[in-house]
Amino acid sequence: MFNILKKVFKKTNDAIHQVAPTKKKKISKEEFEEILLEADVHYELVEKFLEDLPSTFDRAQAYNALISVFQYKADWKTDVVAKPFVDMIIGVNGAGKTTTIAKLARYHQKNGKSVILGAADTFRAAAIEQLTRWANRLNIPIISTQQGHDPSAVVFDTIASALAKKVDHVLIDTAGRLHTQTNLGEELKKMVRTAHKAMPDAPHRKMLILDGTQGSSSINQAKIFNEMVGIDGIIITKLDGTAKGGSVLSIAHELQMPIYFIGTGEQPDDLIPFKANDYVNTILNEIFI
Repeated sequence: MFNILKKVFKKTNDAIHQVAPTKKKKISKEEFEEILLEADVHYELVEKFLEDLPSTFDRAQAYNALISVFQYKADWKTDVVAKPFVDMIIGVNGAGKTTTIAKLARYHQKNGKSVILGAADTFRAAAIEQLTRWANRLNIPIISTQQGHDPSAVVFDTIASALAKKVDHVLIDTAGRLHTQTNLGEELKKMVRTAHKAMPDAPHRKMLILDGTQGSSSINQAKIFNEMVGIDGIIITKLDGTAKGGSVLSIAHELQMPIYFIGTGEQPDDLIPFKANDYVNTILNEIFI
């Protein structure tokens, strides 16, 4: 796991080495502040960390400070009690939403579970085509329609098909929307209501895809989506392509939502469960002896 994370956070680690080229047994508050800011941790959160630390401190004290932001329940497996379990995947254009759906489908496949996809992003024909290609590649059924058709109908039909076929997991794509687009926001709310009509309590989880290259700026997106429909968990993509890996700390602190997975590449298997202790240790390995 550490080898994978070290590769994912290579650009972040390189940025850390620019300001802290030598590993030490102890560092000062000033050094820690510079490191965290370089990794794109919010200034206010950096100050919060420093408040509880002595003037110089060791790895264990730094670990206790950073791990404190992950105080929320984030157990993916015990959350799954319904059959089918319906995940609605939400996010803005370009965050890697459709590719992440394919990765989630592959994750369930590897765990011996059946999956069906719902191509409810009817806003773009390319989105339907892309998800259909992934479904064919992974040999997974997909419910789709033509561009411009009612996405809520796709939601209903996908869940109905899953119920009839006793499928374990439903993954529903939604139109990549800016949180400022009112009409698309209302459409998303309608899709949530339709899922509930198709199956009580569905969607069971509304997952927000955040682009790791956006750093801490993605927090405002998440807050607005959460106000709109209520977000249950987060998947962060593209962390391998940015030096802003410290933004994970800011996201966790600001949103207090489970970070379930991080994307590690472009292939279906390039998705790993997020573990806060491994993430924190990956950062600290670049700072301390």
